[in-house]
Amino acid sequence: MSRSRFQTVVLTACLLLLPAEALAQTGADYPGETDISVPMEIPRVDGSIQIDGVVDEPAWDEIDPLPVTMFVPVFQGQLTERTEIRVAHDDEYLYVSGRLYDSDPDGIRTNTFYRDQYSGDDLLAVVVDSYNDRETALWFTTNPAGTRTDRTVSNDGVFSGGSPMNFDWNAHWDVATSQTEEGWFAEFRIPLSTLGFQVVDGRVTMGLIVYRFIARKNERHIFPAISPRWGGLAFAKPSQAQRIVMEGVEEARPLYVTPYSLGGFNQVPEWREPASGGAGWESEADPTTEVGLDVQYSPLPNLSLDLTVNTDFAQVEADDQQLNLTRFPLFFPEKRQFFQERSSTFQFATGGGSNRLFHSRRIGLEGGEIVRIYGGGRAVGRIGGTDFGALSMQTASGNGRSSENMGVVRVSQEVLNPYSSVGAMVTSRVGSGAGDNLAYGLDGVLRLIGDEWLTVRWAQSFDDRVDEESVLEAGTLQARWERVQDEGVSYWGEFIRVGRDYRPGLGFQDRVGVRSLGGRLQYKRFMDAESPLRSATGQVTSRHFHRTQDGTAQSRSIEPEASIEFKGGTTIRLSADSRFESARADFVVAGTEIPAGDYWFHQGEAQLQLPRSQEFRGEFAASAGSFFDGQRVGIALGPTWNQSKYLELGGGYEVNYLDFQDREFSTTAHLARLRVQVALNTQISFSTLAQYSNVAELTTMNARFRYHFREGTDLWIVFNEGIHMDRHTLGEPVLPRSAGRSLMVKYTHTVGL
Repeated sequence: MSRSRFQTVVLTACLLLLPAEALAQTGADYPGETDISVPMEIPRVDGSIQIDGVVDEPAWDEIDPLPVTMFVPVFQGQLTERTEIRVAHDDEYLYVSGRLYDSDPDGIRTNTFYRDQYSGDDLLAVVVDSYNDRETALWFTTNPAGTRTDRTVSNDGVFSGGSPMNFDWNAHWDVATSQTEEGWFAEFRIPLSTLGFQVVDGRVTMGLIVYRFIARKNERHIFPAISPRWGGLAFAKPSQAQRIVMEGVEEARPLYVTPYSLGGFNQVPEWREPASGGAGWESEADPTTEVGLDVQYSPLPNLSLDLTVNTDFAQVEADDQQLNLTRFPLFFPEKRQFFQERSSTFQFATGGGSNRLFHSRRIGLEGGEIVRIYGGGRAVGRIGGTDFGALSMQTASGNGRSSENMGVVRVSQEVLNPYSSVGAMVTSRVGSGAGDNLAYGLDGVLRLIGDEWLTVRWAQSFDDRVDEESVLEAGTLQARWERVQDEGVSYWGEFIRVGRDYRPGLGFQDRVGVRSLGGRLQYKRFMDAESPLRSATGQVTSRHFHRTQDGTAQSRSIEPEASIEFKGGTTIRLSADSRFESARADFVVAGTEIPAGDYWFHQGEAQLQLPRSQEFRGEFAASAGSFFDGQRVGIALGPTWNQSKYLELGGGYEVNYLDFQDREFSTTAHLARLRVQVALNTQISFSTLAQYSNVAELTTMNARFRYHFREGTDLWIVFNEGIHMDRHTLGEPVLPRSAGRSLMVKYTHTVGL
């Protein structure tokens, strides 16, 4: 590998990151939207607010409530209930109160005590763009029971390149609620040190969105008045948040130290053939005892440092199993808590859905097996218009690889206007004997005029195990033009080229050696107040992949879709998919071998999505059509039911019947999932996730008990087991019933210093 070549490229990237003057776009663009360009000063309080959820302090009455607007079901429609939301601050905290009056108090929905779970409840939420970058935000939500949900928003709430929401982020904050015959009431106290911020001339500027959701009416009251034209996540879109100003804020430097202790056992069956005879499976409990430490420190309000030693993720929920009906690898999201803090800083999408230059699941996981993490550190922050992040982790040897150091550095600089940026990323995977891998990327995301955006990204990898043919073949290029809005005509067009030798050692890439052209044209109309429909949408999406080696087609798809959304929240979608696949080698789909060849096949699908605000909700789909050289009929069911606020039952069942008449072969692939969540209150909860796949011939179970003493201090008891469903394989020893089990008890205790 040429180190000098890599260093030259990195230096070039740094030179491209010279600051540019920000030219803000101001004013409300559409009728009814608030002019968010005029900062609103948040009043100070004298600290006499008690966080008890009653909202009866005189300090609240001295503050004017925010002017809320109906967001759904009709933008700027007549509010059916009285909503009073107030915001204040002192030296250390941001306070938010809600007097959420309701003419039918028995209709107020409280469906769960389960942390970080939306279950069709009434809600009060606060969205804070704390770094004032108009792209990221922190999102705090509570229901009438005081159940807390916190998450982050990235990519300005736009779903291109994956979900912009991270539900696995947790923070230190307080909320309390109460309920009377008048309605329900809530008080938030969010430490400013949790938010992170920048001080300019003694003033702190942030973005703020608050909203109330009345579940039974599918009615959302919001401030500021954001139009639904901004898309499905418009009500939490950082760029459309009201700019707020606070003065005299104390620059706290919080230090949180979280040691953990863990004990338990792992039991994995092994085939043994002793010299004395009597070969067979043996399973012995392997006891485990561990201690570790996490440290969080913010030396500056706009800088966060994290250190971890002997990192363990025993309490993380198991991945949802997926049925792969393609010949390309599946993507699984990151759920581990350490990698969640401002994870959006490290985003570098390379186009095509889940492809990215850095995917943190490549750290500590190899081939589906856990690799011990000795420890590491991370720094993330923002200075002026520059976002930066650095991460370094050291892993133990495992699964055929030696001990490795994995690192990433990301820089992004605001240019032209507050919505545009250029940036660079460098990743490294270095270990003795495993083969070093280095990669870098350069990107620009530019809002050029109105809602028109241009995105350009380039990335290149250097791998000791790959003899790169050229710079072009070792890299990937993406160019995308799109109109970002959700009303009227919108579109995107995209060109992607991925070289045959592109291997991002810490990234995810589903295809190499291809160039792709794709696009979407959409028209969406929001209905008036008299219509039972909220919106109607029509769109067509098309993608075409060609091999870079000889220019032949690898894949093509044309997907028209029509959907309607009712004001109550029900959505119906009808779609079709005409697809071409050219395979030059046999491959396996759902346990079935597909011969090499060229295939055109066509399918249709109908989807029903029930309102997420209902006690019984979910998504249901049916599809049918040709499939490679055969036929496929599929049904997918995903119901969820809240029996009470103590019990939630969720399920999933996907069945695909594949029939290849010319080969006189047929098969049925089943994937089933059952999730049971029990919460006695906001502190004690129990969850079970059981999954079955007849393709893998495996049933897995993940059961977790949690006693949440307070934020950062928890007791976890976690049990995992896999069960072989087909133990008899021709020519092989009969498999044991258990594929392995583990029981872990973990205690974490956070101390604030």
